[in-house]
Amino acid sequence: MNPQTDSNSKYELPKDGGLIPDAVPSDILHQYEKINTSVFPSEYAGVQHVADIICDAIRTHNEVKGSNEFYVTAVPFVLGLTTGRTPLGLYRELVKRHKEGKISFRNVAVYSLDEFYPIKADEVQSRNYRIHEEFLNHIDILPENVHIPDGTVPETEVSDYCASYDHSMHHIDLMIIGMGEDGQIGFNEPGSYSRSRTRLVSLSHNTRSVQAPGFHGLENVPKMAITMGIETIMRADRIIVMAWGEEKAPVVQKVVEGKITEQVPASFLQNHPHIELVADSNAAQMLTREQTPWMVGPCEWTPKFVRRAVVWLCGKVGKPILKLTYKDYIENSLGALLEQGRTYDQINIDVFNDLQHTISGWPGGKPDADDSTRPVPAKPFPKKVVIFSPHPDDDVISMGGTFIRLVQQGHDVHVAYMTSGNFAVADDVVIQNLDTAYELGFIDGYEETKAVIAAKKKGDTEPRQLLEKKAAIRRAEARAAVRSFGLNADTNAHFLALPFYETGNVKKSPLSEKDIEIVASLLREIKPDQIYAAGDLADPHGTHRTCIEAVLGAIDVVKNDDWFANTHLWLYRGAWMEWPLGMVDMAVPLSPDEMIMKRHAIYRHLSQKDIMPFPGSDTREFWQRAEERTQNTAKLYDKLGMAEYQAIEVFVKMF
Repeated sequence: MNPQTDSNSKYELPKDGGLIPDAVPSDILHQYEKINTSVFPSEYAGVQHVADIICDAIRTHNEVKGSNEFYVTAVPFVLGLTTGRTPLGLYRELVKRHKEGKISFRNVAVYSLDEFYPIKADEVQSRNYRIHEEFLNHIDILPENVHIPDGTVPETEVSDYCASYDHSMHHIDLMIIGMGEDGQIGFNEPGSYSRSRTRLVSLSHNTRSVQAPGFHGLENVPKMAITMGIETIMRADRIIVMAWGEEKAPVVQKVVEGKITEQVPASFLQNHPHIELVADSNAAQMLTREQTPWMVGPCEWTPKFVRRAVVWLCGKVGKPILKLTYKDYIENSLGALLEQGRTYDQINIDVFNDLQHTISGWPGGKPDADDSTRPVPAKPFPKKVVIFSPHPDDDVISMGGTFIRLVQQGHDVHVAYMTSGNFAVADDVVIQNLDTAYELGFIDGYEETKAVIAAKKKGDTEPRQLLEKKAAIRRAEARAAVRSFGLNADTNAHFLALPFYETGNVKKSPLSEKDIEIVASLLREIKPDQIYAAGDLADPHGTHRTCIEAVLGAIDVVKNDDWFANTHLWLYRGAWMEWPLGMVDMAVPLSPDEMIMKRHAIYRHLSQKDIMPFPGSDTREFWQRAEERTQNTAKLYDKLGMAEYQAIEVFVKMF
């Protein structure tokens, strides 16, 4: 793989048991679906499928209309397109195929789904700018075949303009769209009318909040947008909806299996005669065939898949594992599990023991102990450990208690901060830090920095000298955090500043060979026995996902080194979500004192405390989110019949 040209996300978790698709007839596999849905193990695989459909449709159209590379027919293939995060991987794949000579867009006309209003086409936040930057500038499409809503039309003329735009696309051969977490398609917000056409709409507070990082704050996000209407979209001959990442799972379930409602605009697509929803396994995880596949057809009952089913059953009937009955299994569609050769009570005991054996207070292995049922072997001891942290605080937020235990139990622990995190530091935090240094008599650049900040303009790239100061603040905070529990920050804290992140803007560059080389070099320097990395399943093009791709790319580089043979990769989650217990391979319990120590380490990241620039819909501080998540995990273990702990951090073993 060349990350610069093939940068779609290939990250996927190892599959362990589940539905046997080849044993299920198609009509049974899709029996709960009101929109035909294709589920792929990764975004990369899903993108290949959609790209194949687009390229095949263009070629077929050209053959029918008599077009070739030397002659362009008067009837171009009409392609409806969206912008945002969802189509990024698709656009990269289409550009790649075009550059390889596999597809031409000379006989393609493009209609873009929406645009902010008011906004100029050359503003980096505009849909016009993005679709050109990400796709149109890199292919051979004719300029006269590009149609994008104009965000500069005077307000007195915008209604007539929208009607004209709508009329101009009286026929769309193929519409490619994504959808928002509230079921928006385009900027058709919840409550949109099914007969709506291209029009000017007001944006909800939630939609504007989602867009806020790209506009450097909510106050800069336009309050209106021009969007194709639902009826306009439904006119397309064929529609493909794409959904990638765990954050899309609830809306995918509503759109595919729920009822049609104005509160979920994408649900109207159920009425289209030729529609397909393409999702990765993360976005599809709440569909019946993914969440409870035993209700759909034959399954491969591996130990971990059995545990997943039993944990689900406990939640369904509200009982701990050892109190489940034969009736519970039969009445909740798990009769097939009882046909595998074990009685219900044997299954209960086996799953109870399996889950109990995930619990370990020794994440690096307990020396001189029987490790036959422990998640981590006793030897070697001490272990060399590398914790990869996408931002300079993910380490302590997401696995701070485990980090503390590894250090205090004597392992050689290193933490690698993969990005500078500079973009998440507010300007006034910089002023405060410089003012403190000024008052202490150490610097005299206070007024100069104030002038740089005052000269900033909306949408401009952040000044490099300001970014360097913000990065320095985050480095100092990270060192203070690990020093608080005894790590030598001078020798064991590594700041990689991966190039993909250092763009000076919200939009980051694709992962490159240089990023992977930096990570691989650190691995070869330390030669770790354990690697910890953030394995988030949401946002396939976010920083966390790019960082795990960098780690996996680096592992691919070093995997044949002699030292790597006994190295294991453990995945933790971010501040918002946790691994489901059916997947967990190690659970590290935390005492009340360890929780406080973890909290104090998070406190050291002062620039992220109280005034985070882009907190999203959850405005709580990171330590509050982290504590609630780990305490909820402990409660789940308790409800299943395990010992009661203050909090638990959990991990999935990749290999």
